Amino acid sequence: MSIAALTAGLDRIPDQLGYLVISEDGVLASAGELENDEHTAGVMMQMVRTANRFTLPGSADPPFKRMSVILEDFVYAVTVSGQKVFVVKRQHNQQEPISV
Repeated sequence: MSIAALTAGLDRIPDQLGYLVISEDGVLASAGELENDEHTAGVMMQMVRTANRFTLPGSADPPFKRMSVILEDFVYAVTVSGQKVFVVKRQHNQQEPISV
C-alpha cells in the first residue's frame, strides 16, 4: 500500500496538528507536529497493546477500535484499522461547563 493511500484524508481532519501511521514494524508515515516522532509512536503503540489485553469473555470482537487521549491543549485520536494504528493530534477546544 502506498503512503498516499495510507494518509488519504488525514490532512483534511479539522484542527489537525499532525499524524502518525504506525504498524508493528514502526512508523509508516508521519506529518506535522508528529513528523518523525518515534517516541510518541512507541507510547501510543504501548497504550494500544495494553488496551487490547482487556477483552470481554466470549467476545470475538476486538476490545476497541478508537481511543482518545485528552490533554489540556490537544487530543490524540487513535484508530486501529487492520494491522495499522492511525494517530491524529488535534487541537483541544475546551468548552466551559454549563452552570445553571
